Amino acid sequence: MNYLEPKRRRALAADYAIGLMPSTARRRFEGLLLDDPGLRAEVAKWQESLVELTSSLAPEAVPERVWLNIVARIEPQRLHVPPRRPFWSGTRVAALACTLLVAIIVGVIYNRDTPAFNAVLVADNAQPALTLQAFERYLKVEPLALVSVQAGRSLELWAIPADGIPVSLGVLPDSGRGRVELSARQRELLGAKTTIAVSLEPRGGSPSGKPTGPILYKGQLASL
Repeated sequence: MNYLEPKRRRALAADYAIGLMPSTARRRFEGLLLDDPGLRAEVAKWQESLVELTSSLAPEAVPERVWLNIVARIEPQRLHVPPRRPFWSGTRVAALACTLLVAIIVGVIYNRDTPAFNAVLVADNAQPALTLQAFERYLKVEPLALVSVQAGRSLELWAIPADGIPVSLGVLPDSGRGRVELSARQRELLGAKTTIAVSLEPRGGSPSGKPTGPILYKGQLASL
């Protein structure tokens, strides 16, 4: 992967600051940060932008039950310990077998559902507005700072491949958060050089199959 390309550096720095990177990609990226002061500055800039998004949130008092749980862990009470039973009892063996089975199933599901690409979509003022992860059969979208959409309007996702002709990927959920299922043709459009855009359209999406409203957000897919 070419880590010198400016758009890719910005996208990776944003993913790192937001916390979207898988552990393997995160460790590899942290290795790059050690020898790249410019990349460290890019991460710092994203972190400052994200902090500004939460500056308007009012502080909230921690519930009493949380403090009680913390104290209970720091100063545990003397508990009654029942007589020890043989470790390899039938119940323990069955529980261990169930635990291993669940771990195998979860591991298989996780390995089959790993994103191949991700992107941070930004507005014209360079403020991050939406994060996107491209899985094998769907997109996972997470809003950061989306504009309010009036009744009768929708936000529509578009893939813009190298030929520059936009193809609809579907309408965003009303909340901006959720999954957008992909057809086989749509999946073929996704790649490391594909630009993802969001336009404002009539309710349900563009009636013409092409963007009819303004492009609000844009970003480029980056491979993990």
